[in-house]
Amino acid sequence: MIFPLDDELLLISETHSFLLVAKTLTRFALCIETSSDEYVQGVEPGSLVVVSAPGGGAVEPAMMLIELVRAYHMPLLVLEKDHPGSKRLSHVVSVAPEISTNCSIQRGTHPEQHLVCSSDELAGITLRGTRQGVEIAPVPAGISLQRIKCQIKTDLA
Repeated sequence: MIFPLDDELLLISETHSFLLVAKTLTRFALCIETSSDEYVQGVEPGSLVVVSAPGGGAVEPAMMLIELVRAYHMPLLVLEKDHPGSKRLSHVVSVAPEISTNCSIQRGTHPEQHLVCSSDELAGITLRGTRQGVEIAPVPAGISLQRIKCQIKTDLA
């Protein structure tokens, strides 16, 4: 299924968790910081920024994270496996042309941007940026899809 999307955000929600998806608006270099290294990933217009909230909660922090990355190009921080802080991460971010959700990875510890930690109810979804919007496959029964306007003002909006 292709969900039409321009500069709006797509909220994919289930009972206890959600994903917030946006397309990038410009080309930029994304820095990914680990405890021992720094990776720089090129991001093209139309790539996806996906914020996952495996435990649910408010959507506004996810909106802020999306804008910090897509408008202000804030680096992503990656924790070491079994880092005690990963339990406190309520929202995690991935940026790539195609992103798959996975419930078996620890929050905030995966430097490869094609994966994002999710709840089990949203696991196994692949999101891909297209000219028309966002391709979602498969579309699990019971999810809600909602287009929302970003309420955060940026110079790029």
